[in-house]
Parts: sequence; C-alpha cells; structure tokens
Amino acid sequence: MSEAADKGLPSEAVAGTDAAGTASSSSPKPKIPEGYTILKEGKAIILKKGNEVFYNEAQVTNRDLSIAALHVYLSRREKELEAGPIKKKAGAKGGKGHGRPRLLEGLAATGLRSIRYALEVPELGRIDANDMDANAAAAIRRNVEFNGPEAAAKIQVLHSDARLTMLQTPKGYDVVDLDPYGTPANLLDSAIQAVSDGGLLMVTATDMANLCGNNPTACWANYGSYPVHRPYCHEMALRIVLACLETHAARYKRHIVPLLSLSVDFYVRIFVRVHTAPNEVKESPSRLAYLWQSSGCDSFWLQPVGQKRQHNGQGKFMPGSGPAVEPRCPDTGSGFIMGGPIWSAPIHDVGFIQELLTEMQAGGTQKYAQFAEPQAVKIRGYLLSASQELPDAPLYYNLHDINKTVRCTAPKADQFRSAIVHAGYRVSGSHACPLALKTDAPPSVVWDIVRCWVKRQGASAIAIRDPESYSAKLLAKEPAIEANFMVVAKAMLRKKDDKTPRFVHNPAYWGPKARHGRPDQTRPQEQQGPQGGGDAATVHDAGGKRAGRGNRGGGRGGHGGDNGDGDAAAAPKGEEAPVVEMAEAEAEAVMVEETGQEQPAEDGGQKRPAEVTVDEPDAKQQRAE
Repeated sequence: MSEAADKGLPSEAVAGTDAAGTASSSSPKPKIPEGYTILKEGKAIILKKGNEVFYNEAQVTNRDLSIAALHVYLSRREKELEAGPIKKKAGAKGGKGHGRPRLLEGLAATGLRSIRYALEVPELGRIDANDMDANAAAAIRRNVEFNGPEAAAKIQVLHSDARLTMLQTPKGYDVVDLDPYGTPANLLDSAIQAVSDGGLLMVTATDMANLCGNNPTACWANYGSYPVHRPYCHEMALRIVLACLETHAARYKRHIVPLLSLSVDFYVRIFVRVHTAPNEVKESPSRLAYLWQSSGCDSFWLQPVGQKRQHNGQGKFMPGSGPAVEPRCPDTGSGFIMGGPIWSAPIHDVGFIQELLTEMQAGGTQKYAQFAEPQAVKIRGYLLSASQELPDAPLYYNLHDINKTVRCTAPKADQFRSAIVHAGYRVSGSHACPLALKTDAPPSVVWDIVRCWVKRQGASAIAIRDPESYSAKLLAKEPAIEANFMVVAKAMLRKKDDKTPRFVHNPAYWGPKARHGRPDQTRPQEQQGPQGGGDAATVHDAGGKRAGRGNRGGGRGGHGGDNGDGDAAAAPKGEEAPVVEMAEAEAEAVMVEETGQEQPAEDGGQKRPAEVTVDEPDAKQQRAE
C-alpha cells in the first residue's frame, strides 16, 4: 500500500517528492529556471518569480520566532517524554522521520517556512508542506528540490485542502503551523483535532480589521466573539482568537495552554499547547469573560462566563455571577457596549518566554536569519515586554487616550504608573502598545489619579464648558484618593542599565501585500536580475539591503504592514534600517486605524478575499482591479 493510502491522503499529495529528493542526492543542484530569481533566508533558498506564489518579506520576524519556539518546545517535549507526562507516538510505517516529531504547515505557499524548519530544526522528523493551490504545490516541490537532499529527506509535499489533511490525521501531528491569508477561523476546528496530545499549535490571524472591531459582524461570524474598537483592541484580538481555540478544543474534551501570544504590527501570532483532559474542560467557562465597555470613557469591566466554587471539599462549576456593572457608567453616566466572550486567563507562559530569550541569544546569526539589527532587537523587545506584563490583568488603558478624554496633557508614563503603585495596586506595560497601562486597579482609581493630575495642571476650559459632557462629568467628581506621582522603582518597566529597545520602527514598506497571482501594487516592484542561467540570477538576502521603498512601516501602535512569509524589507539604499525605540512617556498618541482588508500571509491555497477595503491610494489601485 502506498504511503498516501496508508495515511488516507489524496494520491497526488505525495507524488514527486521522494523522486525529487533522490534526484537531488545523486545530481548537482539544478540550474535556476528562466525568469526566476533566488532568495535566501536563513539556511533556505527559494526560487521566486514576481507574485506568482505568495511571498511576503515582513514575516521573517514570524518565522524566526517560530523556529526559536520550536526549539524550546521540542526540548520541553523531550524532557516530558523522559519523565512520562506525554507518550511517544510511533511514526507512520515507511514514512520519513519514523518516531520523531512530525509537523504540518497547512498553507505552505513557496515552502520557505517548511524548508527552514527542515534545515534549521534538526529535532523534527517529517514535515508535511501542504497547499491546495496547484501552482503553490509545484513551487514547493521545486524549492525543496533546489535545497538539496537534506530538505527532501524530511519534507513531504501535499497538494490538498488543509482541513482535509488535518481531519484525515487525527492527533497525528506534534506541531501544526497555520499562517493563512486573512482569517484562520475555518481551519481551527480541524487543527485542534490534528494536534497530538501535548502538541503545539501555531496560528497567525491577519484579519485585524475584523478582530479590532472595524468589522464586528465578520468577527462574530468567524470567531463567535464580538470585538470592541477601543485602544486595547490589539490585545483583545489575541484574546478573541484564544477564546475561539478554547471553545473548539472543548468540543473534543481538550483545552489549550498558551505559551506565547503576540500582536505583531498587523497580525497576531499565537503559540498554544493542546491537551486532552475532560476534567479541565469543565473549567473552560471560567477562563472566558464578557466585556463591558463604557461608551462615555475608557472604563471597562470583565464578567466571567463561568466560575468554580468549592462545596463540601469538591469543586462545583457554575455560571458566572452578574451583573458586573451598574445600570450606567459610574463616572460619565453613559451606557455600555458589550463585547466578547474573550480569553481572560494568562496569554503567556513567562518560563517559555525566558527560554526563548535564552535560545535566541545563544543561537545568534547561526540559527536565525534576522538575529541582527534591526529585527533581532525587535523580537527581543516583544519578548521582554511580554514577559513583564501582568498575567492576571486582561486588556489595558492607553495613557494618552484617558488624558485626552479630559482634555489634559498626559503625565510621563513613569509618573502615572507610580501613582497607581502608591495607591496600592500593580501596573505594567504591554507588548501591544508603548503607551499601555495594564493594572489591577479598578477604573475609579484610574480616574481619581487623572483628576488629581488635572488639578495640578489646571482643567481645560473646553473640558468643563458643557456640564453635560463626559469630560465635565468626569472632572466634576472629587477624587477619593490623593495621588502621589513620585516615581518609584516598582513602576519602572526596566532598570536603568537595560538599554534594549522595546518598540522598534519597521523598515520601509513593511506593509500589506497583494494576493498571489496579482500585481503587487502596494510597493515598488523589485528590479529583476538577468533571466535564468544559474549564477546570473539575482540573489536577495533576507537580511540584505534593497533600493528605497518609501516609509510605510511603523511601531506596534501604528498601521502595521505585511502579513505572510517573505524576505525582510530593507532600508533605503545607502542607509541602515532604523532601530528607534518609541518613548513610552512622550510618544505621540497612536490612534490605531486598522487596515480594512484582510491582510496577506504567506500561504497561498487557503487565502480568502478581502471583506473590507482600505482608503489608501495603494488599496484603491487594488480595488480598481
């Protein structure tokens, strides 16, 4: 029986791959086909021809982070196998990587990510690189062959619907990586079933317009959660995807344990472990919550969906208690917007993050394509920021937004955080925004601190001109506490000798890219090198420089940029890409206006059309197509 039949996969799923691997081992590296250029990232080299198969440079950050996460996870897995928490799974008969960890990249497009996994993560056994687009599957085979026998020995090319592949291999993959064009919603149910017990599920969602509340009905349809468009929307996007994963897992008596959840530029990237534990499923509602957002100010409250109580020494699972709020907002008298349910439990494993930092520092340029300025600094900034977040304080306030509500110039971030600490509460920043204030202080305390600051500075005449305005109502109340703005060590996000930037500007044109098969009008077209002829072709290095590409990139609070896999965008010719940290206290308030289209990711076959378009010149040109 063939391997495809043995796994229940379509017969075309395995055709040609082994032959390519054999040919590579007995013949020299094939010449570059006519019209193609070659692109190098990490240890992988791929053939590229325009936008024939989707490829996006901005996701080099995603890939480097994923490779590091795989190293750390597989190291943990090996220890667990020795200790006994998880059982070793036998490999498929006659398959590649017998008995070793097996990975599925569900939407592989060019195959770059799978090739990097094969060449840079030796712990992996077999890698299934799948795409339902015929051109993408052909590109994967071509690129696997081009990378020689080491890649061909591990990678199996599948030409199938990712959902079908996963459903035909229940609990068959130790790692599943999904990086679709737009929403991963239609893939999550089958992905939860395909991951082995204790396995790793890595998910990218690039439909930030939906997740951040610009298109709430689409978010509800995709994820079963209603978003609220407020300054914390990037963290809420993470929590919406996590809640969706948890509800899918519960249907199969499984639950998720987040290892790392990041909002990166224009997409979210989530790493979770999936465990089978029927008793844990009972606690699932207590890890979810509804959101009550005041429509007149930035105050918000969370209401757990469920709760667990002890009764006669035994746990009793009950619906969450409520209401969580008064009939009207206590500070402005306004009504409320209800959102959710969202994941309200911790979104990171701090121990995992520390291991990641150690892994990336030890690996350096030998392992990671961009472990050099500026992207290595950017990744490290994300990880350091995430490791310092309060784990039990979902969502955050924006320092400038809460002061803008009362028409007052904001204090320095260290001063405001210190006032919260003096009031007896905890506070931290967030990786998702340089002006974030995550705290366990209730909204009343936050506004009392704002009122005390306004008293020191003097109230704006505009803020109190109309007694019925929200700003006037906020300032009319006398503060119940006397805020102390003297800076204390507990309020500092880092020590004085810690010079690592937390928020780094992106290179130019680190932004959305056209769907594969269409002209990429979101950035200047690259100059093509001489056609064909092996050495005559141009080589683009993921860490190299290319000619000027404008300046569309931004920090974590800005517009964002590309989604999907690809080589790193570079600084304009003759200049170094900037490594600039946004000052937490003095940066301009970032008003996030998410792009209205579903953002591109690398993965060709499962891409979905945009539901909303962007009002930018680039997008208008795309819309005209």
